[in-house]
Amino acid sequence: MQCGAAVRLWDPSRVPKHKVCGEFLTPEIRPVLERLNLWDAFLAQEPARMERMRLVFGNRSANNRFAEPAYGLSRYRLDALLRGEAEARGAQVIAERVPGTVDITAHGRQFAAPGKDRLFGFKAHFRGPVSDAVELYFFDGFYVGVNPIEGGLTNVCGIGPEEGLRRHGFDYDALVNSNRPLSDRLRPLQRELNWLSTGPLLYQTRLQYPPLDTFLAGDALQFVDPFTGTGMAIAIWSGSLAGKAAAEGLPKDDYYTQIRSGVEKQYRWCGRLRSALSMSFAPNLASYIPAHWLYSITRPKIESR
Repeated sequence: MQCGAAVRLWDPSRVPKHKVCGEFLTPEIRPVLERLNLWDAFLAQEPARMERMRLVFGNRSANNRFAEPAYGLSRYRLDALLRGEAEARGAQVIAERVPGTVDITAHGRQFAAPGKDRLFGFKAHFRGPVSDAVELYFFDGFYVGVNPIEGGLTNVCGIGPEEGLRRHGFDYDALVNSNRPLSDRLRPLQRELNWLSTGPLLYQTRLQYPPLDTFLAGDALQFVDPFTGTGMAIAIWSGSLAGKAAAEGLPKDDYYTQIRSGVEKQYRWCGRLRSALSMSFAPNLASYIPAHWLYSITRPKIESR
């Protein structure tokens, strides 16, 4: 629309709605939203600001302050904002499935086929004292993020293996209370939203051999490990680039080259860290690896794009 093209958006989903999501936006989101003239509208949603990060491995932890603030906003609020702005700027929203070939594909994450070692995500909102930190708790093959969002709420979102969920009878309250540091953190809070779950999830990247008939954006392009907190920033950034490329008739190879330069290295590091965190020595990482280093190597290079 900003490039003068007519836009039709096919989406059969009811929006807004609550979704399993970390609801954490890294500092890279600001220049992306500013270029889209959405920054003031985003701030009007009163997102929570986070100044620091805390990683917890068993009884050990690592802490780091952000050079720039990060933000917490629920998908309910963010999706409503983005769709509302699209319609206000002239997009035609069609509440049905795509009837055929489209210019941009942004259908979200893909799910794994039946098999072993399946991963599932889960989340709920809690009310109570809020902090200025995003916290990640690693235990028993799971990691659970805790961070403030709008309205004095705290989002608790995690991912882990099906086998571990079965041990807890798929009772997510029992799961989060099975880890002492996480249980202590949540004790002053009261859950306000029923637990939501999704899966089985499939980590994937389609950066190397994308189809030639469409621009892929967001999780349709790659499902990056949620512990990096970059999923929403990458989705909005890649979507904005895809929209500009489609409107201006740019070559798809040029689009994917730009995307790779922004996120390919980050995705590789995410895979390595994911493997390391699954090892038995993971609880010792907090003692030897600075939190700011783990944070810096997973940041996408999208600020100047």
